[in-house]
Amino acid sequence: MQVPFTPVVVLLFAVIAQAVFAAGLLGLARTNQLPNRFLALLMLAIALWLLDGFFRVANIYAQNPDWYFAPIYYSFAFGPLLYFYVRSLVNHAFQWEARYWWHFGPVLVQAALYGWLRMQDYDTRNWFWQTIHQPITYRVEFIGTWISLTIYLVLSLRLLRHYRRWLLDNFSEASQLRLLWLRTLLVLVAVVSVQWLVELVLREFFGLYYRFDYSTELLGVVVFLIGVVGLRQADMHAVRFVPENEVEPDPLPVVATPQPALVAAPSTMEPSSEAYATVAPEPAPSDKEYKTEARSIAASDVKLPVATVDAAVVARIRRALEVEQLYLNPTLTLAELSAHTGLAPRLISFTVNNGFGQPFNDLVNSYRVAEVKRRLATSDAQRLTLLGIAFESGFNSKTTFNRIFKQFTGVAPRDWVE
Repeated sequence: MQVPFTPVVVLLFAVIAQAVFAAGLLGLARTNQLPNRFLALLMLAIALWLLDGFFRVANIYAQNPDWYFAPIYYSFAFGPLLYFYVRSLVNHAFQWEARYWWHFGPVLVQAALYGWLRMQDYDTRNWFWQTIHQPITYRVEFIGTWISLTIYLVLSLRLLRHYRRWLLDNFSEASQLRLLWLRTLLVLVAVVSVQWLVELVLREFFGLYYRFDYSTELLGVVVFLIGVVGLRQADMHAVRFVPENEVEPDPLPVVATPQPALVAAPSTMEPSSEAYATVAPEPAPSDKEYKTEARSIAASDVKLPVATVDAAVVARIRRALEVEQLYLNPTLTLAELSAHTGLAPRLISFTVNNGFGQPFNDLVNSYRVAEVKRRLATSDAQRLTLLGIAFESGFNSKTTFNRIFKQFTGVAPRDWVE
């Protein structure tokens, strides 16, 4: 068998080999095990689809027609595997359930068809190609794959968008959890979907086969990027995002107080050592009173009315941040603030968003930025570097510090110092 060593043949072979190798590494990874296995299966499914393209450009089909209908077509798995990868990546507690199998019904039928055809003799396969596959099943497979991929891509993008909003309400440091690379990857898959649609129109309405066929090359780029960035994805064990439509509603605990109080966010606060001692509401409740309030809040079964923020809850959150300085913890999460204050996470999230007027991430980082600005006005500016002050103020990354500081002040940290 003669295989021409053209650039396309060599590149396709290299991409397929890299995909298989990376899929093996992902399957054996010790972190993010479930999402990595979904990703490994996705890479293998795409690699097998690319193998069909390799057989075409390498002239293998023409030299040996018996290779037709090899059981390498699992394109109906592209969409579901992508969706469940995203879903399990953003929720470390995600577990596979039997009810999810229906998503893979089409690909099981697809696999069964090609498995059955592979066991038939050449004459039977040739008859199937001429009378059934070319006029019917090929269209079903091609159009169905495009529809499936598009639907699951939309679901994945929507899930990722909701996840990134949720991230701001639950993590003060989210630079490693934002999954910017995944969004880029999904956008690239969307480009593949558009190209697939172009090919579909050309084939169905103009009878042009493989004339403007670039989806194979684009899928090659996708699987290559997956192999590069998928292996570098940080451990997501702290993330447990569940879409709202899958969460069983539970009572939102709150102190039943007749007068609501709205409190402004401290984004423009200039803290000082004296300020920390006086920021609590007057008269300042004692620690015992705070604990009593926290217990009553956590135990209450009263639903929180819309746009009602309790002053005691605001005061407890403000105390935890301004007096107890929890913002100095660079990885502070909503769950940790909840454990520290005794307040329910949903109550804290509601109060932060409606009482302080900003997400949890912005609230905590506003205190960190204010702390940096305060320390830059003291002798710390001569004793420590700018990055050293940032680290002692609750930041743990130079990139994150620069981005957050500019977000709140409008200028880069070095420009502020000058």
